[in-house]
Amino acid sequence: MSGTVQMPGSVAGRIRASAAADLYQHSHAADVGLSEQEFARILGEIATKHLPAGAKESDAVGFCRGLRLEELALARACAAGHERAWELFLTRYREKLYDAARSITREDSSARELADSLYADLYGTETREGRRTCKLNYYTGRGSLEGWLRATLAQEHVNRYRRRHRDVSLEEKTEAGAQFAAADPPPRQAPDPRLVEATDAVLAALAAEERFILASYHLDGRTLAEIARTLGVHESTISRKLEKVARAVRERIMDELLRRGMSRRQAEEALVTDVRDVAVDVTARLAQKDGTSAFYRKSSD
Repeated sequence: MSGTVQMPGSVAGRIRASAAADLYQHSHAADVGLSEQEFARILGEIATKHLPAGAKESDAVGFCRGLRLEELALARACAAGHERAWELFLTRYREKLYDAARSITREDSSARELADSLYADLYGTETREGRRTCKLNYYTGRGSLEGWLRATLAQEHVNRYRRRHRDVSLEEKTEAGAQFAAADPPPRQAPDPRLVEATDAVLAALAAEERFILASYHLDGRTLAEIARTLGVHESTISRKLEKVARAVRERIMDELLRRGMSRRQAEEALVTDVRDVAVDVTARLAQKDGTSAFYRKSSD
């Protein structure tokens, strides 16, 4: 096969049709109803989001080959409404999701209710501007689909917990002895706007599981054991991932600052800025609505 295939997006650009065909073949996208052009468009959008603007064709091809291509094709085919894809999805993940829900709720009926609510979101029962929305469109293939689904399930559990607790009145909280912290004082000096832009860009590009681990540990105060139980992995795995993600975030911010014209010394000085002085809503960014998890609180103390 000769020529090139247009992969939409400034980064992916044009890659050889032979490479695009190889990616398509390895994804088994045809088996779930996606055409080669549809799959190329999906890969182009993902590559553009996660690769620098000056990336070469070889960079785009290498990045795409590192994705979970078969799982990506399955998720996006489900989002497109292909029945064969949904049949495969339910066969592979239905019981796994129920097991994950039970590990979160520790109660059978609540687990079924939680898992079923996720299916509704995944299938796309809501509409936006007349179009069906499906959370599976947010899966990018950078991590396993099972891990992404677990994180999404945990986020739904968090949302339910928060909705219940928002119903408790201020008076009830006061009577229960709740203390309300005073508002933080305004920052003394605004940081370099390039730091704000770089931080926001890096946090926005984090994968679902990366956001979940960072926010659960650093913002919600969850222990490594609690996070591990939620995601169904060993505590030591979470410890390694937490260290790896934290290091990667710093390196990515450094790269973004250098790309925005800072010298290495300026970038290193910028990185010691108090996070409270950076005008990025870290909580909101880590919890961005893309079908992923950012926070996980106990449903009962």
